[in-house]
Amino acid sequence: MKQHRAGFISIIGKPNVGKSTLMNQLVGEKLSIITSKAQTTRHRIMGIVNGETADFDFQLVYSDTPGIIKPQYELHTAMMEFVHGSIEDADVVLFVTDIYEKYDEEDVIQKLQNCESPIVLIINKIDLASEEAITEKEEHWKTILNPTKILTISALNNVGIDILLNQVLEFLPVHPPYFPKDELTDKPERFFAAEIVREKIFLNYKKEVPYSCEVVVTAFKESDDLIKVSSEIYVERATQRAILLGHKGERIKKVGIEARQEMEQFFGKKVFLEQYIKVEPDWRQKKQKLERFGY
Repeated sequence: MKQHRAGFISIIGKPNVGKSTLMNQLVGEKLSIITSKAQTTRHRIMGIVNGETADFDFQLVYSDTPGIIKPQYELHTAMMEFVHGSIEDADVVLFVTDIYEKYDEEDVIQKLQNCESPIVLIINKIDLASEEAITEKEEHWKTILNPTKILTISALNNVGIDILLNQVLEFLPVHPPYFPKDELTDKPERFFAAEIVREKIFLNYKKEVPYSCEVVVTAFKESDDLIKVSSEIYVERATQRAILLGHKGERIKKVGIEARQEMEQFFGKKVFLEQYIKVEPDWRQKKQKLERFGY
């Protein structure tokens, strides 16, 4: 009987270094929402990959995590707790930085100081850099962190992903699978429906509005050929509600159309989507409300 390996692989780093893009490449599915804005990821999202080599079967449980920041709201504190938990139970840590980083990652390094698991430092976005710049980054990180391994990749262009996968498999402990082999993620379908709506808000609005929004799916009813989704979008101020709606509701209608189309692609069924906008003052600072939202 073939040996089985399994483990938790946590993807951590500052905002906007490409963690979610990397996660989606590794899992082969779009589980994490991606925008050019920082702090798009708010939860710890697990993606499960099963496979086999000539010598062993394996299960990889990847965790995409929020970008590491100094908390300004209770929401940020909850987000950083997801990061802390993912480092604590990681069998392998993938610390993602990018070719642009400005050597200001002290807060990330602090979180890794007591980590006993292998740390693979990943320098992302190498397609945008010269060989000299890449070598300079590698030397810097050898001095600052001394990671177990340094790899260079372009997550967006799928460069270096196979090498990364093979490296992760080397570090993987012998262990039975943690999840059933047909599971793709630890999150329920309604979570992804909410995330898709939130992504479209991030893509369609500027400044503070996307950060002040939270999406809650209140109903997710599935039949053979249709999924009915009811969602509530929470904002902190009435002015934000007005911006979200737009003139005669045109802007939120556009969000709904784009979200529905992506849900149909994601779930493989027709989707009927309802959206309601509610004002909840200062929800980002309210622990009780954050708990209700899943933080």
